[in-house]
Amino acid sequence: MTDKKNLTRRDFVADAGKLAIGAAIMPKGFPTIVPRHVLGGPGYTAPSAMLNIGVVGVGGQGSGNARSMASENLVAFCDVDPAFMQKNVMGGDRPNTPPSPETVAFRDKYQKATKYTDFREMLAKHRDLDAVIIATPDHLHATVAAAAMRAGKHVYCQKPLTYSVYEARLLSRLAREHKVVTQMGNQGHSGEGTRRVVEWVRAGVIGPVREVHIYTDRPARFWAQGLPRPAASPAPAALSAGNVRAVSNALSAALANANPTMPEGLRWDLYLGPVAEDIPYHPVYHPFTWRGWTDFGVGALGDMGAHLIDQAYWSLELTQPTSIEATSSLWGTLTVPPPAGSPAGTRPTSKPVSYPMASTVHYQFPAVGARPAVKMSWYDGGLFPPRPDGLPDDVVFDSEGGGILIGDKGILIHNTYGNNPRLFPMSVAEAGAAVAQTIPRIAESHEMNWVNACKGQGKASSPFEYGAALNETMLLGVAALRAGQGRKVMYDAANMQFTNAPDANQYLTREYRAGWAL
Repeated sequence: MTDKKNLTRRDFVADAGKLAIGAAIMPKGFPTIVPRHVLGGPGYTAPSAMLNIGVVGVGGQGSGNARSMASENLVAFCDVDPAFMQKNVMGGDRPNTPPSPETVAFRDKYQKATKYTDFREMLAKHRDLDAVIIATPDHLHATVAAAAMRAGKHVYCQKPLTYSVYEARLLSRLAREHKVVTQMGNQGHSGEGTRRVVEWVRAGVIGPVREVHIYTDRPARFWAQGLPRPAASPAPAALSAGNVRAVSNALSAALANANPTMPEGLRWDLYLGPVAEDIPYHPVYHPFTWRGWTDFGVGALGDMGAHLIDQAYWSLELTQPTSIEATSSLWGTLTVPPPAGSPAGTRPTSKPVSYPMASTVHYQFPAVGARPAVKMSWYDGGLFPPRPDGLPDDVVFDSEGGGILIGDKGILIHNTYGNNPRLFPMSVAEAGAAVAQTIPRIAESHEMNWVNACKGQGKASSPFEYGAALNETMLLGVAALRAGQGRKVMYDAANMQFTNAPDANQYLTREYRAGWAL
């Protein structure tokens, strides 16, 4: 029995949820004593039965996540750019169209909530928080999530779960140690399409799967990659040569000469957070386009991998690959002058600062039990995989992205988030139609699934235990890409290291700014 003195608000909320479930399943006439805050009346929800939630990172995704949980107590909002936060919550209405009742309710809670620019201050002052939503740029996910879990808060964190493999393993461990409810924001995991894919594959409808292809149009049409760092040029950059270096230098100078003004109120020091380098503010990083820069994001694979690798990863019960190799178009770079004291004639070098516009990554997963080895190939930047033999010529791949699982008996294809799964040939599709539903469906949104799990009502759909492992596979692809072209790196998951490329192990973690190490 819990000592009343040690009863936390989180325990109270969870116990209230369990009481409600118990009341629903008791036999008719069974005597129960349930307080009004649990049963209430028609339409009644007591404040004590709702979560106190803080939101960190209130851009488009963060405000959307919070809006989906507006039935709860949204008591704190935190963003390093207050004006941007205000615009995302209070703006965006269509002309001559009143906002929906849900939007009005969400905005009302936002206006009443306490606002912060530093998540550490929010956690220190709002000790009554039960849970935290995190939708910052990628490089801050683990920093905020680790602090929240160490403070005993449940955590909903956007994908990619972390910036590095090391951080993914850390968050998985912290979730276990602090016994908090967690969820990664790969909402397709809760969808009907993904669950049907898993049922078909595990039922053996397409036979043993040995080959998987996954593709996305990101970053094309969404944000630029392959850009040089904005850097002032001592002399006017010339384009006359038309070569790559000339174009890159001219673009770098043009970006630097834009003379960007930092938005009023933006705490750029907090935006940088754990980033070791003192990168000056520039609108090419914030807002939104941060994802393409190596300091802040993990590119297209980090953006969409959790929505597209998920289906094969779950259905085939993959763990970690034994080898990865990657290739790409050109990176965006920064010219690095020779160190002081270098011999005369020493040439400048360059370092990558922006991910390529297009890349491919090939993973090899080992055979486990009766499941054969699996080769998974990733394509981004609008590149498409080869059309598999046996797929009808009139089947058109979705231009946004999708997945292809090739089995010994047939082919399964799906769109992004696992949507619109289909089986080929017709005989396989007919067999798929007869497969029973064996995986529980999520009746509510991905966000509310997490909210209910925090209250003790069911389980989170994509907890860090699963999300961190999926995230590690995604980030291994990024690490292989950074390791260099045409190079196959061998991975030892047990020891978290590349065995044949020790120089690439640096990409499994990162250098942290003083005071920000995890």
